[in-house]
Amino acid sequence: MKKRVLQFIGSFHQGGTERQALSLTRDLAADGRFEVFAATLNRDGVLLAEAEAIGLKEIPEYKLSSFFDVNFVRQVRSCALYLREQRIDAVHSHDFYTNVFGMAAATLAGTQGRVASKRETSDMRSKAQDMVERVAFGRADAILANSEAVRGILTARSIPAEKIHVIYNGLDFELFDERTKDPAAFGLPDGRRFVTIVANLRHRVKNLPMLLRAAVEVTASFDDVDIVIAGEGELEAELKALAEELRVLTRTHFIGRCSDVPGLLRNAEICVLTSVAEGFSNSILEYMAAGKPVVATNVGGAAEAIVEGDTGYLVDSDDDRALAGRLIELLRDPELCVRMGRSGRSLVESKFSLATRLERTVELYHSILEK
Repeated sequence: MKKRVLQFIGSFHQGGTERQALSLTRDLAADGRFEVFAATLNRDGVLLAEAEAIGLKEIPEYKLSSFFDVNFVRQVRSCALYLREQRIDAVHSHDFYTNVFGMAAATLAGTQGRVASKRETSDMRSKAQDMVERVAFGRADAILANSEAVRGILTARSIPAEKIHVIYNGLDFELFDERTKDPAAFGLPDGRRFVTIVANLRHRVKNLPMLLRAAVEVTASFDDVDIVIAGEGELEAELKALAEELRVLTRTHFIGRCSDVPGLLRNAEICVLTSVAEGFSNSILEYMAAGKPVVATNVGGAAEAIVEGDTGYLVDSDDDRALAGRLIELLRDPELCVRMGRSGRSLVESKFSLATRLERTVELYHSILEK
């Protein structure tokens, strides 16, 4: 009889963690070695239709208002009952909130295998949140880190090294093949070169002001180069105001949420990451899969994907002058852009494939369930 594994996904909004969790769920279901289930804390989001298309029996929702109220206890008990009724053998949670909730429910249910995840290097959590996350990690049999940088954060917090397993994010790089270059499809003008970033506009950790400050020098140096910002969130108005203040708004295109990232990147000349903290950026992998050179801040696992001078460049966090310098260097040398793009695509195919992620994850599940 197949072992039953439940993936605990925080929500179905289009974030990097959510997309990775949903992609893994789909691959596990298609692989067939496990019977796959899913649960969530919030059924909202544009990715819900994709989740339902996988063909799972149901996706129960356990809404929370706090970790420290009666509702949390009630929902944990309800989830534990569901885990027992469905005879779930292993629970895999994918972010801070599902770690805390999922590990509590799996422990109460007596679930045999418990896998938590850590995907960021920032310390945005409060002391209380740090405490409950430590409890969740204590309940887990294994903790999946998506980069060596994240492993380092965990070991620095005295998490036992034998619990930590690095499995890189996976990407379906074939989605980036044979895309037609059509800037008009994204509301972009023809005959321009684009420096593009794909990032949500909800969290300041993405540090979009760094790109806008760099854009001052870049747009002054080239008449045919514009900035493209793909993403949605409550910071958009503030960022537009800054772009206007810096006098780069007319050269900056805020295109909102993009449903065709591969197509958008086909139109890019160079791609950028400006975050002040990351675990492992999905955007970097997408940029490289699209065959584009990447200039990124040296945070989290960026240095584990970007080979300095070969697939792109790393700059210090918030150093907009260094960012502008590297962008100008690349914009002046189109052949270098092409060479770096090809190297990046080759690296993605060899190191960050969906097949590699799937096999490493299956091995981890087996190692826990066979104990």
